[in-house]
Amino acid sequence: MQDAIPTIPPGRACGFAHRLTGWQIEPVGDRCLLVRLGDQVGAEASRTVQNVTAYLSSAGLPGVFDVVPAFTTVALHYQPLAFARGQGAASLQLARRIERLLGADIPALPVNDQVIDIPACYGGEYGPDLEDVARRCGLTADEVVGLHSATPMSLYVYFFSPGNPFFGPVDPRLKVPRRATPRLLVEAGSVAIANGITSIYQTALPGGWNVIARTPWSMFDVTKTPPTRMQPGARVRFHPISPSQFAQMQEPRS
Repeated sequence: MQDAIPTIPPGRACGFAHRLTGWQIEPVGDRCLLVRLGDQVGAEASRTVQNVTAYLSSAGLPGVFDVVPAFTTVALHYQPLAFARGQGAASLQLARRIERLLGADIPALPVNDQVIDIPACYGGEYGPDLEDVARRCGLTADEVVGLHSATPMSLYVYFFSPGNPFFGPVDPRLKVPRRATPRLLVEAGSVAIANGITSIYQTALPGGWNVIARTPWSMFDVTKTPPTRMQPGARVRFHPISPSQFAQMQEPRS
């Protein structure tokens, strides 16, 4: 039976539709299919991932109980018992349905022009790698802060730990690799950069990114629905604050 064309959930009205190219479907174990949409992390790839995630989430695909976006892929977790025996492997049945859906025009989610200012205290104990990043980039610490906080970025995705967001693109003049030696403990709220992306450590964890600031905001609250403070696709800008402002604004973390 031909799959019905999905509708975007209420409150997420469609923009212009577009046709995908160059995508492929790969099995990941016996209960997950991965739709690979590209191999370059960036704002355009992130928008495509979000459009496909919304489209497939609303498709009512049999057995699919979770649709998970990443930088360039969308994972569909499914229950194999939901598919008919004698009609081929469950993964192939689901892949054929996904192929039919992605072969049509994909509705685009509207672009949200709102920019959310995230407070961030740069340097010192809040950003122990700021001076080193400045040195490697041939800039002053103030110039690094200015470039990191000047231009709005997009929230690409959450992963690594609950509520840990990744934003981009970072100004290309701040493109530094991960630290040669990871830290055993990075403080919660730390704002870090590596390879053209910036992230916030929601909780205290080991990590190898370059910590240049810390935000007093908590990005995740498991008691709320949704638990994340903002959704993928949100536009954000880091807003420099002083240590005293950080102390006044600090929020509890779940």
